[in-house]
Amino acid sequence: MKKKVFIIGSGFSSLSAACYLSKNNYDVHVYEKNKTLGGRASQFKANGFTFDMGPSWYWMPDVFERFFKDFGKTRSDFYSLERLNPGYRVVFDKENQIQIGDDIEKISLEFEKIEKGSGKKLKDFIDKAKNNYDLAVTNMLYKMPGKSIFELINIDTVFKVNLFFKNIKNDVEKTFKDQRLRSILQFPVLFLGAKPSNTPAFYNFMNYADFGLGTWQPKNGFFDVVKAMVDIAKENGVNFYTNSDVKKIKVINDEVDGLLVNNEYKKCDILISGADYEHTESLLDEKYKQYSENYWKSRTWSPSSLLFYLGLNKKLKNLDHHNLFFDTDFDKHADEIYSNPKWPTDPLFYLNITSKTNSHTAPTGHENCFILVPIATDLKDSEELREKYFKIILKRIKDISGNDIEKNIVYKRSYCVNDFKKDYNSYGGNAYGLANTLMQTAFLRPKLQSKKVKKLYFSGQLSVPGPGVPPAIVSGKLVSDIILKNERAI
Repeated sequence: MKKKVFIIGSGFSSLSAACYLSKNNYDVHVYEKNKTLGGRASQFKANGFTFDMGPSWYWMPDVFERFFKDFGKTRSDFYSLERLNPGYRVVFDKENQIQIGDDIEKISLEFEKIEKGSGKKLKDFIDKAKNNYDLAVTNMLYKMPGKSIFELINIDTVFKVNLFFKNIKNDVEKTFKDQRLRSILQFPVLFLGAKPSNTPAFYNFMNYADFGLGTWQPKNGFFDVVKAMVDIAKENGVNFYTNSDVKKIKVINDEVDGLLVNNEYKKCDILISGADYEHTESLLDEKYKQYSENYWKSRTWSPSSLLFYLGLNKKLKNLDHHNLFFDTDFDKHADEIYSNPKWPTDPLFYLNITSKTNSHTAPTGHENCFILVPIATDLKDSEELREKYFKIILKRIKDISGNDIEKNIVYKRSYCVNDFKKDYNSYGGNAYGLANTLMQTAFLRPKLQSKKVKKLYFSGQLSVPGPGVPPAIVSGKLVSDIILKNERAI
């Protein structure tokens, strides 16, 4: 008889684990508390607009291709993909903007315009970043985490570990002098959820993911990836249940027995939680928790976000699909997220105009916009504060791009700390999980397997490998590999 696996949550790590285990003949059941699948990558429609709620940067396409290959598929079997050119626009002021092209030659020319000699320096920098990318993805990302960092790398690459003891900020600033170029090269660290000064230089492989591999866009947004993974899971017999809130994990003789779902008890042989790690442990009796409240409080968390989903009844000019507004102090905003948590004085923000590439996400002649302001976790969240920052952002968009959009808004929805807590049981309302600092990298992150409860496993952005969509997909594979190894050993 097939062993029954329950999975809590339907984000990317859960979907990945469900696919791999069902392929290996397990009876898999996925329980999602919300009404749609996909976790933070769910999608909603309103007034003729289609909005992705979470991820919008499709980077590291090789990780997605590798996932589909594991099931005898290719990405193109499920969705089309377009490489954006420009990949994104970085806005420093009205006259001072940089478009990041779709190859290193174009980007180097843009750098050279700003700082003499920086074009050649950039090529050398990206060559090194590529070496780290090859090491990270080929030699580390897919390996099951052990007890030491040296278990993750081979003897030929041990010398590269010193990159863990340098930080990205210093690495960038010793090479480039212009603050604009420094900001662009430090920006990808936001995907890792930490300040550049606290992120090991090894993670500059994200610069290769950006400039080398490029920025892509699925035809219908990130929900295309969710639907593809759900299709593979269903093809292998996975059962999905939405509106299914897990209230308790029952343990008998130190082993998982089952779940209380919507006040109905269901028995299983193996349990994986892709939900927030701290929340999952709150579903256990106290003696079975691995990490205390003090542990979670002492962690370095990725930011939360203030989000706005907007539908406009006009087209926007002087803007691209992805737009980073870096017209204020990058370091100051970072300090107000991590060192001195508070609502930002002068916020950086990100503007995504999905309909620039995918016109069908908005009615004809309309524009689909997504605005994100990174903020500290666990801040006071109110409609008044959201509206205050909304007006600040609209003014900056108007002053810099010439688009006065306030009178053209036909749909608006905001999302912030309170919503992350309510919808995802997110610790402190974080948006991306635990930051990838030196002391929260690889084997130093919360474990994929419980050390106190047999047959209990974890996946996702609070565990290994870390935050971001590609790492989440890999996390699901890693936890399924551990389960398969453990079950074979029985």
